[in-house]
Amino acid sequence: MIDTHCHFDFPPFNDDPKRALTLAQEGGVNQIVIPTVGQSNWAKVQLLCQRYPALYYGLGIHPFFSAEHTSDVCQRLHFELKEALQQPYSKCVAVGECGLDFAIETLDRELQHTWLQAQLQLANIYRLPIILHCRKAFPELVRAIRADTPSQGGVYHGFSGSYQQAVQLIDLGLKIGVGGTITYERAKKTRETIAKLPLSEIVLETDAPDMPVCGFQGQPNRPERIAYVMNTVASLKGISIESVTEATTLTAHELFKIPS
Repeated sequence: MIDTHCHFDFPPFNDDPKRALTLAQEGGVNQIVIPTVGQSNWAKVQLLCQRYPALYYGLGIHPFFSAEHTSDVCQRLHFELKEALQQPYSKCVAVGECGLDFAIETLDRELQHTWLQAQLQLANIYRLPIILHCRKAFPELVRAIRADTPSQGGVYHGFSGSYQQAVQLIDLGLKIGVGGTITYERAKKTRETIAKLPLSEIVLETDAPDMPVCGFQGQPNRPERIAYVMNTVASLKGISIESVTEATTLTAHELFKIPS
């Protein structure tokens, strides 16, 4: 099983990554993709992924932190991607986490758009999938993706929308990142959507230490709790846990070009 979105460089994992990874693997998680959120954690994540074979990463600028990065950082991101992909057995598998977040009104929307466009273009230059974040900006995000459609696809992470929205994303070549939201019975719209979507269009994630699963509210999320997401998908679709594990793992491996 693969957790396609886990901030493994954040607390509580960064205190003892070896122990955290052991717990994840004991819970059935064999591989983890770590999206970066800004220049300050690129090097740390790259080092983590060099040290532990199960870890892979994306390089990007999260919309939360767009104002903290000057325009020259885009050139730096360009350089870091180029350097990473020239390494034998590169662990860099994506651009991101990037996107649009209009839920926080103080975040500069124009600057977010600028950074998203730049990262969509870098994803195409380096033929990498993209990891997308979106809150309260779905129409704007879709327009941006249509203008610079990533040739290698990507993941709309933390999906919590409607079936119609999911279909729009799939039509743009994106996979639907399914996390802890669907473990809550109150998330009826999202649960109904996941039940209807083809299993081949779904990848599993935790967004750990964020997005806690039902029953663990108030606690940092952990990659091994992806099992609760997997079990919920199986239940909603009326299929076996093994079928969900096999299909979503295959999709993630193909998307990120991670060896099984």
